[in-house]
Amino acid sequence: MKNTPFTHIHIALGAKMAEFAGYNMPISYSGINTEHETVRKNAGVFDVSHMGEFIVSGPNALDLLQRISTNDVSKLSVGRAQYTCMLNDDGGIIDDLIIYCLAENEKYLLAVNAANIEKDWNWISSNNTNGAEMENISDKTCLLAIQGPEATKILQPLTEVDILNLKYYHYAIGTFAGVPDVIISATGYTGSGGIEIYFENKDGNPEKIWNAIFEAGKEAGIQPIGLAARDTLRLEMGYCLYGNDIDDTTSPLEAGLGWITKLGKESFIGKEKTQQLKDAGISRKLVGIELLDRGVPRHGFEIYDNASNLIGKVTSGTQSPSLQKPIAMGYVTIPNAAIGTEIQIKVRDRFLKAKVVKMPFE
Repeated sequence: MKNTPFTHIHIALGAKMAEFAGYNMPISYSGINTEHETVRKNAGVFDVSHMGEFIVSGPNALDLLQRISTNDVSKLSVGRAQYTCMLNDDGGIIDDLIIYCLAENEKYLLAVNAANIEKDWNWISSNNTNGAEMENISDKTCLLAIQGPEATKILQPLTEVDILNLKYYHYAIGTFAGVPDVIISATGYTGSGGIEIYFENKDGNPEKIWNAIFEAGKEAGIQPIGLAARDTLRLEMGYCLYGNDIDDTTSPLEAGLGWITKLGKESFIGKEKTQQLKDAGISRKLVGIELLDRGVPRHGFEIYDNASNLIGKVTSGTQSPSLQKPIAMGYVTIPNAAIGTEIQIKVRDRFLKAKVVKMPFE
């Protein structure tokens, strides 16, 4: 297993560790529910340095990104970021990612999922037919997500960047905790606000920044948070997890990601298949599900209609710490996708009552 620059800190703090995407990662510290509520109500720190980062630059950078991205990268200006996905030739999702514009038309940072670093790099490289410059900086880049409603207030004294007024999906580059050239981004995967910071793993930067964050947040009660709470937080918001809710066989139209799929754009890989699917109409859709009976829906559980016909599968599920009820996401056939539709989830040999609800869950 690989380690992040913070692995020794997690172990010293007594975190429950496990393998994730090839890395030795903290799953929880004080417990999932406690950590979840800390982020929802206060502020928590996630080590997500296992994520991948690529730099794409040069005169042909924009051309390459426009071809591999469903979103319109030409709309980005310096200081802005964009959520998007890459499709294969059949219109299936290779990965979902964030693109940051570092220099208009000529330099971009791509943040990709940890499990897909090699796959994404190979895919982008294979489509780099016009010679854009590419650099994989994953192994030398640290990424911390400091999330929660109090996060920016706690961190503001550590930087000259006005993070209190940094708009969603905007970023700035500045000094953070005495470390120069830190990308400070108003992004995250929790739905509770906060920032993500990218910086180079050199000169003791990881410990310097980690210690400064916890010193600044000591009185406010900032806490380290593991990947288990990251999963329950994103699920409550209805955010997709690659490998669970979206994969190479999933169309962005089925996954509710039509808003990042710009079919009006001149061309991108997978556009033709996506347009055909839109014209024909999708046959399944990713929906939010609330379980009405006792039980917890899990990935892979089958979904049935009230006549006991198989209509889909659960992709993510949990007992929601904030809402105190079992929730899930899953694909169901279009006739069963309307909000309020009564369905059933098969848990072992039992059929549990459930209904389709809107996301984010409430």
